[in-house]
Amino acid sequence: MLSKTMQDAMNDQLNFELYSSYIYLSMSAYFNDQNLTGFANWMKIQAQEELVHSMLFFKHINERGGRVLLEPVEGPATTWATPLKAFEVALEHEHLVTSRIHKLVDLALKESDHATHNFLQWFVSEQVEEEAAADAIAKQLRLSEGQAQALFMIDRELGARVFTMPAGVTI
Repeated sequence: MLSKTMQDAMNDQLNFELYSSYIYLSMSAYFNDQNLTGFANWMKIQAQEELVHSMLFFKHINERGGRVLLEPVEGPATTWATPLKAFEVALEHEHLVTSRIHKLVDLALKESDHATHNFLQWFVSEQVEEEAAADAIAKQLRLSEGQAQALFMIDRELGARVFTMPAGVTI
């Protein structure tokens, strides 16, 4: 059974994962408007991944006898100055998510909630991948600043991303 403190923290993260999905969906819409369909595709898939993350929290809270409480989702930004700025925001957001996951791990350890600690380890590993992916694209965009051909090559590469349910994950 989840403690009230852990339940509240897990619900907060569930809602933050929904907000994360909303941010990436907004970025996808922005990139579609800019006719950068590969960037839009990458962000749409990122939004899908964040929805999966929220559903994993939903499932864990329920399985541990807690109560899921959904909150209103704040509207995200809708425009960015450049594709690079959007990916810098995405990377900054992933750093924030990582910090939040680490605080949840600390809370689980403090409360000796080994089941939640175990559950959160997947997210610890996932955040390493999330940060690395956003950082790699931001670095490519920095290298290619002012070179339209490079931007379109990156766009084509990002268009090849496909959504796959993470291995071993069921929601």
